[in-house]
Amino acid sequence: MNKDIFEGKWKEMRGQVKEWWGDLTDDELDKTGGKAEQLVGLLQQKYGYTKEYAETEFERRLKQAKEAVKQI
Repeated sequence: MNKDIFEGKWKEMRGQVKEWWGDLTDDELDKTGGKAEQLVGLLQQKYGYTKEYAETEFERRLKQAKEAVKQI
């Protein structure tokens, strides 16, 4: 799953994102609109991640989600 697919499936993925990063509020998630770059920026703000770490963490979670879908 890449960032474009993530953005296209935002409504489906939103609950998963909330589980991954529980400190994010619904309003904050609404503001990102499913845009991967905005979510990465939000992770930087909320969790104090560096940009590189936020991107790495985001990609790691997307990979996990993709593998979980394959197993179903």
